[in-house]
Amino acid sequence: MTHTSQSTFAPIGRILADRVLPECQRAQKLPLRISCLGAVSYAGATDADYRDRSVLLGEAASPEGAIALAGLCVSRGDIGRGDDTGLCFEPRLIVIQDRALGLVLAGEIRAGIILWEQPVASDSEACRIVIDASRQRGLAFAASGRGDHASASALRFRAALLEARLVDPLWRETAAELLHLPQAA
Repeated sequence: MTHTSQSTFAPIGRILADRVLPECQRAQKLPLRISCLGAVSYAGATDADYRDRSVLLGEAASPEGAIALAGLCVSRGDIGRGDDTGLCFEPRLIVIQDRALGLVLAGEIRAGIILWEQPVASDSEACRIVIDASRQRGLAFAASGRGDHASASALRFRAALLEARLVDPLWRETAAELLHLPQAA
């Protein structure tokens, strides 16, 4: 007679490796920094006068808090407004990073909402995105050299959207779970 053990308990080593250690690593990378990437110019500027800028929106203690703060800032529509009334800031992308500047989540701003980008699922997918984004940036550099600043800006933005999927491996599962949660109306 042989006795087979059918335990439903996971070994403690597996629990530590799969659940506890990643949570400790994420906790060390808090708070999360929320910023907005966009184009800045003065009223009446030409395409050549636009410059890419990043505006810090704040910090949050959790990914959920960072998403909520980003949504609030975008819905209010006051991102990048300062004392200079002639300065125009066109918000384009929200970026959430950890303390070590690892990407947690990013999304495009359209019509007053954030369209969060789905994080890459694997390192091989990340490599393909890096290659494609590099190609887009190369095309942007060439367009800028020709004086085609509008095309250069559009190509740089496309590259940034691709790179928005390059979530740090430590945050990929968390980001994917957050994007599958139902959103409050």
